[in-house]
Amino acid sequence: MDKLIHKSASLPCGPEKAFEYFTKSEHLASWFTNAAEVEPVVGGKYELFWNPQDRENDSTIGCKVLAVEPGKLLVFEWKGSRQFASLMNEVRPLTHVVVSFISEGDGTNIQLIHNGWGDSPEWEAARGWFEQAWNMALAGLVKYASAQAVDKCCE
Repeated sequence: MDKLIHKSASLPCGPEKAFEYFTKSEHLASWFTNAAEVEPVVGGKYELFWNPQDRENDSTIGCKVLAVEPGKLLVFEWKGSRQFASLMNEVRPLTHVVVSFISEGDGTNIQLIHNGWGDSPEWEAARGWFEQAWNMALAGLVKYASAQAVDKCCE
């Protein structure tokens, strides 16, 4: 049985805007990473850089978009951070992330599933680390989206 990470978050915006938070570099650099190169088409780049001066490490360089339906679904490959690079970054297929955008009243419910984890103590350590990392990332997204909603209503 494949182990997975499943997270959810509610955002105060529509699904199209929520989708942009995952696909537009300027948004990703505001809530998740320091730099991003994303092409939201199947086979397009999904590359995030936590240290843009060292693009080969602590990044998702080489990752691709696997499926996309704007405002509804985004699936992309994922690589591990430096401490898990030798475990996660050379396997095929890579782990991957599925993000669903579900309309919820005036907002959007985000459902995130990260799967493709191996079955060993090393893989379990990586999965545990990413469990916490996704908690922090989605908390950052909620904070960012809430600030964007306040800015928009007060313009």
